[in-house]
Amino acid sequence: MVTRKDANKARLQRHKRVRGRISGTAECPRLNVYRSLNNIYAQLIDDQSGTTLAAASTLDKDFNGYGGNKEAARAVGKKIAELAAAKNIKDVVFDRGGYLYHGRVQELAEGAREGGLNF
Repeated sequence: MVTRKDANKARLQRHKRVRGRISGTAECPRLNVYRSLNNIYAQLIDDQSGTTLAAASTLDKDFNGYGGNKEAARAVGKKIAELAAAKNIKDVVFDRGGYLYHGRVQELAEGAREGGLNF
């Protein structure tokens, strides 16, 4: 019998490996991405104090439309950049969460760069 590998388990292992190398500070927080089938989420995290500085997702009240496509991901990237600018944050460390830098994750990153974040 052929068994299928657990894709989420492999993603979590990749995420854990990457998180061993990067961390966020108050001056340069970690931009974390979580991607589900219908939505996408982004957070700015200060790992030293263990706090979330800002968060944006397709579940926010000001977001309209379907949250599982590239246009929505770019909009979330722009929104998180706008929230970061309000807190005088310009530089971040990008944490793709074990996902490939492709598709919705890439669109979110490009939207954040358009909004003024540097990474």
